[in-house]
Amino acid sequence: MKRHWERFKASYLLYSFKRDRIAILSFTILVILVLLSVLAPMISPYDPYDANNIDILNSEIAPAWMEEGTREFIFGTDVQGRDLLSTMLYGLRLSIIIGCGAVLLQAFLGITVGLSAGYLGGKVDSVLMRIADIQLSFPYLIVAIFVSAIFQVAFGVSRYEELAIPLLIIIIGLAEWPVYARTVRASVLGEKNKEYVEAARVIGLSRKLIVVRHILPNTMTAVLVISTLQVANAIMNEAALSFLGLGMPVTKPSLGSLIRSGFEYIFSGSWWITIFPGLLLIALVLFINLLGDWLRDVLNPKLYKG
Repeated sequence: MKRHWERFKASYLLYSFKRDRIAILSFTILVILVLLSVLAPMISPYDPYDANNIDILNSEIAPAWMEEGTREFIFGTDVQGRDLLSTMLYGLRLSIIIGCGAVLLQAFLGITVGLSAGYLGGKVDSVLMRIADIQLSFPYLIVAIFVSAIFQVAFGVSRYEELAIPLLIIIIGLAEWPVYARTVRASVLGEKNKEYVEAARVIGLSRKLIVVRHILPNTMTAVLVISTLQVANAIMNEAALSFLGLGMPVTKPSLGSLIRSGFEYIFSGSWWITIFPGLLLIALVLFINLLGDWLRDVLNPKLYKG
């Protein structure tokens, strides 16, 4: 462990990070946002899931700095009378959980398919890549509408609300795995005929061991870059689905469902219900993308030759 830490401290990755102010700012803000989401139950003024903390008479109270506002609710309240700051923190946590869970599923499926297609080649490669092409031809919104409709008809709306988080992770994960599959396959095709792989074959290592122990680690650079950007994409997909009424229910708010719940009131004066969650969502996605762009540039082998 100490040896790995010493190598990391001497790496170009850390050197580049310390010299890039945007990367430092993005990383710092993301750490703060993740900590806020993790600590939401402890730092939120109210629990938005507790009915005792919700009073419909407190609905649409303005932020504390406005004349109609009160210090009790810093960012105001939503249409249900929930403290908007608390609801945003809980919603941030759900959005991050769904985004990271969906990317883990995408990565698992995509890496498995990409490794198999790239290393085995032939008919296996053709079949798996055609499946990936077919998957990409279906927009995730169509898949979400189809799956959500079937699930709600089969098990009821109440059951859907209970399983909304894993269901969204599966929907978004299944929609985007070909991105990983194509990238990993391309990396494997470039690695499988190299001398170290030939040497592993000569000494009698199994296909599975060669792929997992020798080829897979050399594809992880591309996977790391994609994963960073895909987390932002998955969070945006969840927000879009929730805004359309196909994602998180109002009883379990995510940033997308919060934006949707207040959208019809934005022109009637209660703009904060939509604007504040929207700004938080923009900040989260923006800084993830900025960090992902920096990581892509640093890990791009072509830049080392410049």
